[in-house]
Amino acid sequence: MPELPEVETVRRGLVKLIKNKTIKQVKVIYPKIVVGDPLEFAQQLQNKKIESIGRRGKFLLFNFNQGVTMVSHLRMEGKYFVKSADKPLEKHTHVVFSFTDGLQLRYNDVRKFGRMQLVKTNSIAQLPNLAKLGPEPLSDQFVLPDFVQKLANKKKAIKAVLLDQTVVAGLGNIYADEVLWLSKIHPLTPAAKLSVKQISVLRQQIITELTAAVKAGGTTVRSYTDAFEHSGNFQFDLHVYGRQGQPCQRCGSQIVKIRVAQRGTHFCPNCQQVIK
Repeated sequence: MPELPEVETVRRGLVKLIKNKTIKQVKVIYPKIVVGDPLEFAQQLQNKKIESIGRRGKFLLFNFNQGVTMVSHLRMEGKYFVKSADKPLEKHTHVVFSFTDGLQLRYNDVRKFGRMQLVKTNSIAQLPNLAKLGPEPLSDQFVLPDFVQKLANKKKAIKAVLLDQTVVAGLGNIYADEVLWLSKIHPLTPAAKLSVKQISVLRQQIITELTAAVKAGGTTVRSYTDAFEHSGNFQFDLHVYGRQGQPCQRCGSQIVKIRVAQRGTHFCPNCQQVIK
């Protein structure tokens, strides 16, 4: 699933490609992608202009004139492409936004898990999926005292807590493994057992790692590409994710893989000692 760096990279690309374009027509090929009535969805977007494109956690926010916003979640393998209207549709394209200038924004999703819905722009914060999100880790909202307080009340393994979008928004499986390795924290350590010093290090590593990943255009492990259909480059900078059986870059011990919160989890058993 695309995480914060990938979604942010997609957002930046889309801003360059489609900001200020006006929608002429919307064609919904696979109705379940749209939350609500697909026909009404298409009608509401007709003649709307894209004024800006934002992001909240892993959600993309397409802000149109007249106070309308499309909230889009890419889920596992959702992608947006911009093509000329005379180009054949790619396989797995499920929603097509045709612009007045002859270009199209195409939503492509092999697994069909992605979702998009229209809401009033001034009510975005009340949308259930967005209202419960934690602070943005690359913003001034992500402050140490609040992070310490949140972890102090969590008895679950820290890996599971980092995946909880109400604690901090945008972190997923790849970057959770990476920041825990960088912080020398075992993924099974109960969050409440971490010291303030450890939490401070963890917070800084989250900020540093996500910033670097955004700069590199995200991580392509399977099929992720940005709006320009470019793969990310951060996969070449991963320390533990996907490296089970290989030597730890810090101590040489073998990286192992276990399951935490039903997710494959990579760590160094020597560098990352569990606290019980």
